[in-house]
Amino acid sequence: MPSLRKLLISVVAFVALVIAGAAIVYRSIPASNTSRKQFDTIIVLGTPANPDGSPSPEQRERTLEGIREFKAGVAPHLIFTGAAAHNQFVEAHTMATLALAQGVPPDAIVEEGQAQNTVQNIFYSQRIMAAHGWSSAEVVSSPSHLPRTALILKNFSMQWSTHPAPWPPEYTFGERAAHYIVEAEYCLRLEIFGFPATRFLPIHT
Repeated sequence: MPSLRKLLISVVAFVALVIAGAAIVYRSIPASNTSRKQFDTIIVLGTPANPDGSPSPEQRERTLEGIREFKAGVAPHLIFTGAAAHNQFVEAHTMATLALAQGVPPDAIVEEGQAQNTVQNIFYSQRIMAAHGWSSAEVVSSPSHLPRTALILKNFSMQWSTHPAPWPPEYTFGERAAHYIVEAEYCLRLEIFGFPATRFLPIHT
């Protein structure tokens, strides 16, 4: 019995250490590499639409926050990025449609509809920026998603700052906490092992 108790204590201590390490790493990731407040563009990261094609809660909040930043003069352009990665609806188009309905001029909107994940969101958005001669971006996403996004952005030659969208009001505390836990663990693994080899990150090209 004493041996079992020692084993249990050791397991609990290890789990607590991992949780603490993940939290420290997660909270220490820089949110920007510049002090500028205005940018060439705002990049709004995609997330799946609802099964009926309407904006999902997180998609809606990310889009509306990007619109607020656009209307506040943070940048004169909006890049909505995301393919039909999880259902048949192209995330960028769903977000752009909402932006148009909110009064954003069509010539201020760029749709990026190829990206299948966050790394590709940044990769394809950076290509759009390069084609337009843009070198700086504010990147909008859900609060829990931004530290991982920042780890990706560190690999690209642009000036960037992350900006959180509000959590959807329909999300419970538990749902928000679950998002943070998943992302903190993900960031810890990325900091320890690095990103998997991919042509979408400059370090691997």
